[in-house]
Amino acid sequence: MMPRWDVLGIGAVAVDDLLYLDGYPAPDSKMRVCEELRQGGGLAGTALVAAARLGARAAYIGVLGDDELSRFTLAEFAAEGVDCTPVRFMAAARPYHSVILVNRLTGERTILSSNAGVVRPRPAEISPALIADCRVLFVDGTVGPAALRAAELAHEWGAPVVADLERITAGVPELMARVDHLIVGTAFAAKITGADRPAEMARRLAQPGQAACIVTAGDAGCWYVAGGRGEVRRHPACRVQTVDTTGCGDVFHGAYAAALARGYDVAAAVSVATVAAGLKVTQPGGRRGIPDWATVERYLHENPFDRDAI
Repeated sequence: MMPRWDVLGIGAVAVDDLLYLDGYPAPDSKMRVCEELRQGGGLAGTALVAAARLGARAAYIGVLGDDELSRFTLAEFAAEGVDCTPVRFMAAARPYHSVILVNRLTGERTILSSNAGVVRPRPAEISPALIADCRVLFVDGTVGPAALRAAELAHEWGAPVVADLERITAGVPELMARVDHLIVGTAFAAKITGADRPAEMARRLAQPGQAACIVTAGDAGCWYVAGGRGEVRRHPACRVQTVDTTGCGDVFHGAYAAALARGYDVAAAVSVATVAAGLKVTQPGGRRGIPDWATVERYLHENPFDRDAI
């Protein structure tokens, strides 16, 4: 029987209030806000929206409440076609809430995040039936124990696990050993490996039998190892005008998972993810610039990557 979802995600969802500034304020100063914008965010939240924009049937496992932030999150998911039937509701629960300062001159951002009221799903709530209903499982490190349980069940059903990890928290070291496609930024990779170059980070992180280990480095592109301890390859980033990098890594993860669900191999999935993340940074907010599948295909056709650089 065909799985109900292409990509099932478990992890952080957030409501992001973005403030756009011409620079950053100095201490004890005032600065005018140029633009205000509220969007959904979060590692899992934005990854699932990216997957859905690219045509994947996406769903979210998590705990939400009846407050304004939860209602906003559910409305955003509904508008994007992300299925929230696996969500458990608890009156006092809410998503993460972030205020994000975006420097309009550089596209760089500073995130001020609150986890007040966040309730993480319990491992016992992750049922075999839920995991059996997906082609690809996406997890992040904010829900370590529950993500670990989900990953174990995914392996029983033969579904690949894609992970976004940013820091070592409960369950994350064990989770790393069960991830098929590990995608991390240079900050996390450097802390884990002690290496100072992305290529060496990817080489040290890659594990035998692992489908892929990918280290992303923003506008420098990414470095990856496919199939365990093989050759480290580099994929260049898109050449675009950066407006806002908020959510760029999350979009990369979601697009990569969507490509896997379509049957793409690691190299092709990296190209899709690179384009989706690259086009996202050309628009403000974490989600506004996420492209659809036709846009990604058109970009790849019109702007082929230099395969010698991979």
